Amino acid sequence: MDKEEMAKLIEQSAELGARKALRDIGLSDDDALSDVSELRGLLESWRAAKRTVGRTVLQAITTLVLGGLLAGSYFNFFGKQ
Repeated sequence: MDKEEMAKLIEQSAELGARKALRDIGLSDDDALSDVSELRGLLESWRAAKRTVGRTVLQAITTLVLGGLLAGSYFNFFGKQ
C-alpha cells in the first residue's frame, strides 16, 4: 500500500467516523443545519443573559454602596444639629 492509498483510506475512515458521530448525536438529517444554527442562537442568548445579570448585580451593589456612603454623609453632617 503506497502513501496515496493510505491517505485515501484515512480520509474515508475519517469521513465515516464523522458521519457516525453526527448520526449518534442526532445531527445527520436534513434539519441538522437549522438545528445547529438554533443551538448557536440559544447559546448566544444565554451568554447575553449572563452578561446582563452580571451587570445588573454589579450596578445594584454599586448603588447600595453609594447610597450607604450618601446616608452616612447625611447623618454625619446633619445628624449632629
